[in-house]
Amino acid sequence: MKELIVVIEDEADLLELMEYTLRKEGYDVEGFLDASRIEGMLDSEDVALLIVDRNLPGIDGVDVVKKLRKNFYQTPVIFVTAKTEDSHKIEGLEAGADDYITKPFNIAEFILRVKAVLKRTGGERESVKYRDITILLDSRQVLIDNKEVLLTKLEINLLHELIKNKNNALSRETLLSSVWEDDEAFQSRTVDVAIKRLK
Repeated sequence: MKELIVVIEDEADLLELMEYTLRKEGYDVEGFLDASRIEGMLDSEDVALLIVDRNLPGIDGVDVVKKLRKNFYQTPVIFVTAKTEDSHKIEGLEAGADDYITKPFNIAEFILRVKAVLKRTGGERESVKYRDITILLDSRQVLIDNKEVLLTKLEINLLHELIKNKNNALSRETLLSSVWEDDEAFQSRTVDVAIKRLK
């Protein structure tokens, strides 16, 4: 499965160039001229990387990233921007970006930086977020509206599986095979009980 990269850039020509270049490198790419739909995109798709301009319509890209981090979105971010001062770079990195590329930039270097961030962060999908639910994978915590909810290991695994397959109908058997260890005994109605608790 190809990694999905989302590019937010208000210059249409540059957006098209980045989309073309990234697709040529084998990535799936979605491009946007503003940030209005980004949270919906992150909720509905498994986004591997965000590439964000700072000079977006009506908002600084730094504020976009700060809001995402505040709401527990941990998707890696690269800023690509004409703001070139050291203070601008510091602002971007402090906001939660993984890299900062200034315009104009070399396309070959751009691709290498994208690959480096993806390689560094590919195994670190720290959280899964859907609407007001966040699962912190490393610590096995579940947050609803940023407040922790205590769930069992089974319930967390089940919730994670349901979010991953939010657009698919799953049978009890499919859920059983996904959330139980091979050597773990279970009863066929246990999933029903766990789903009732999750509701």
